[in-house]
Amino acid sequence: LTCTTEHLFNLKFAAKELNRNSKKCDKEEKAEKAKIKKAIQKGNMEVARIHAENAIRQKNQAINFLRMSARVDAVAARVQTAVTMGKVTKSMAGVVKSMDATLKSMNLEKISALMDKFEHQFETLDVQTQQMEDTMSNTTTLTTPQNQVDMLLQEMADEAGLDLNMELPQGQTGSVGTSVASAEQDELSQRLARLRDQV
Repeated sequence: LTCTTEHLFNLKFAAKELNRNSKKCDKEEKAEKAKIKKAIQKGNMEVARIHAENAIRQKNQAINFLRMSARVDAVAARVQTAVTMGKVTKSMAGVVKSMDATLKSMNLEKISALMDKFEHQFETLDVQTQQMEDTMSNTTTLTTPQNQVDMLLQEMADEAGLDLNMELPQGQTGSVGTSVASAEQDELSQRLARLRDQV
């Protein structure tokens, strides 16, 4: 597990490096575009064409680095999930151990092949993760409205100037709604009493 955590850092670092390489290519593309303009101004179309080819190549490379950065970052997040869930398999650990040299090479074909291996390892984990996420989502869906109900009950009780006791009295069975109804009945009784006092 310690080894995996260490390699997890390397994955995240590689994603950042790929992103940096993408930005370098962006700068190179801009520089090549500036050279195109100068060449055109001098009427040297052959040189302008060469710089145009370079600019397009740099642009494509920037996109490729950026895409691979996102892919490596996604794999890093999945490794993090595997570590957290204790689902690091022996085969996954084997892929992790063999990845350092590949990541350092910044060779997109090699990194792509490595990501393929990772993604294959995550097929089973994805199912388990999805089940966990679905369970969490369902739990949230069930609890959120209840919280809203409680807040609304409290808000209405505050407006009515009442203390809302969410716990039912001993021996009483029923819902909070029943307590609210009886609270409203009590309020009516109090109002009638006040009216009698005024008369």
